[in-house]
Amino acid sequence: MMDTERVATDETASITEGMIVNGDIQTTGSLDLIGKVIGNVTAYGKLNVTGEIEGNSNAAEIYAEAARINGDIHSNGSVKIGQSSVIIGNLYATSAVIAGAVKGDIDVHGPVVLDTTAIVMGNIKSQSVQINNGAVIEGMCSQTYAEVNPSAFFEGLKNKN
Repeated sequence: MMDTERVATDETASITEGMIVNGDIQTTGSLDLIGKVIGNVTAYGKLNVTGEIEGNSNAAEIYAEAARINGDIHSNGSVKIGQSSVIIGNLYATSAVIAGAVKGDIDVHGPVVLDTTAIVMGNIKSQSVQINNGAVIEGMCSQTYAEVNPSAFFEGLKNKN
């Protein structure tokens, strides 16, 4: 895990199409990943993936478009999973917009939006969930991080009888 007091630099590294990296990658800046990484990827800045990752990802923000990721995704901010992306692994972030496919649990402290093309196999824990017409979900949704506690609400009603 990265320490929480890191400062991202302005540089953006690129792993170009056709490039395959065997091993972990870490950058204090952002990373455009168009090729393939077999290992864990850590970026203090944004991680833009249009290629493949076989390993865990950790970044300030993560954007995956037409990506294949086999591993957990950790973001200190938002995660956007584009329409043609396939993620096999758990997703941790402060907010998420999903238009692609995710097989794994989603743990987001803020809002989760499942777009019309989203396919999710796994449980969702969030503050709120918006499921657009056409999205497919197989799993449980719970607003664990919501302001309202449903159990306490219904307990309060039960005691008034």
